[in-house]
Amino acid sequence: MQYDQVQHLVNDTPHTNWIALLHKPSLDHPTIRKLIHDLFYDYHTLPLPEVESVTRLQSTLGHAYGIEVLDTPLAKAEHYELECQMVGGSEAILNIFGQIRKVAATDAPVLITGESGTGKELIAQALHIRSDRSRGPFIPVNCGALPDTLIHSELFGHEKGAFTGAHRQNIGRIESANNGTIFLDEVGDLPLELQTYLLRFLQEKTIERLGSSKTFGVNARVIAATHVNLAEMVTQGAFREDLYFRLNVLNIQVPALRERVEDIPLLAQYFFQHLKQEGNSPARGFSRDALEYMSQYHWPGNVRELINRIRRALVMGEHKLITAEDLGLEEQLAAPLIYTLEEVRSRAEKDMLQKGMLASGNNITKAALSLGVSRVTLYNLLDKHHLRR
Repeated sequence: MQYDQVQHLVNDTPHTNWIALLHKPSLDHPTIRKLIHDLFYDYHTLPLPEVESVTRLQSTLGHAYGIEVLDTPLAKAEHYELECQMVGGSEAILNIFGQIRKVAATDAPVLITGESGTGKELIAQALHIRSDRSRGPFIPVNCGALPDTLIHSELFGHEKGAFTGAHRQNIGRIESANNGTIFLDEVGDLPLELQTYLLRFLQEKTIERLGSSKTFGVNARVIAATHVNLAEMVTQGAFREDLYFRLNVLNIQVPALRERVEDIPLLAQYFFQHLKQEGNSPARGFSRDALEYMSQYHWPGNVRELINRIRRALVMGEHKLITAEDLGLEEQLAAPLIYTLEEVRSRAEKDMLQKGMLASGNNITKAALSLGVSRVTLYNLLDKHHLRR
């Protein structure tokens, strides 16, 4: 029987723990060793004449049965919030852990930078938990998700009657974080006008609600995060230089998942164990090819993408071992590595359009001027690349 045949047999019996019985010389065969390592719960060598060997086999069978019983998920199993977990043993992530321990002891502002999905909010939470403010509130704000018309009120609050629809007083997020931590995610998306108010708070530790002339103090530590280069935005006039230096007192650069490949198997096993509690998946782990594909994949969505792919595999997979196909990685890695010149030009054009719009605060006139095109041309290019204006 070939390796693939045995793998299909094991995968088709997800609620069975397989134990191999074979003659000792068979263990010298590389394929058999790999097969037992990947697919079998345990193995025993033949023959089994001694009472001791039979007893050991009986014990193994009993243990395998017990593990199967324990593997049935409990209805009230403890649920873990995966987004609050930081796992890794690579030099890159250990360096982050060291920085967290040092930075948490201070009360200065922190700027966390890194790609989307790398876990910047996890680091902000870790800083808060390890600080003297841990008993106070941790208030996260996604600056990029708030409409421009509401962001002032959301951050600084408003008085009753401050604007149409303001039927009562509203306490802003910064005020809510008093004696705790305010986490400003995607701080680069803040409009320039709001940047001025935030700078004033950082300098004076006071705020003023919308519709009020009264200022009052708020004791909150500011931790900000962004996936864009704020220094470049300062150069382009899209972000205040004085605010940048106020926020960037302490800096933590979060590595992308592809920069700590050695953590991928550990992260995968960790998330697998916790996500499995969400349902009744037959999977017991990952096949060797799945782990190899995960190590080769680029992970543009970083840890967030890893979690989502494992969750999908547990829901959709029907085998005992999660495969690369279950994770949707075979198709991704089969994509061509060489692109046509037209594809390269299109990618570069889209990238510059996004940067131009970001730097101009989505102002068409400013973006067209910085990109060296007319407003009409810019509108046509935005439509061509399906970019939101």
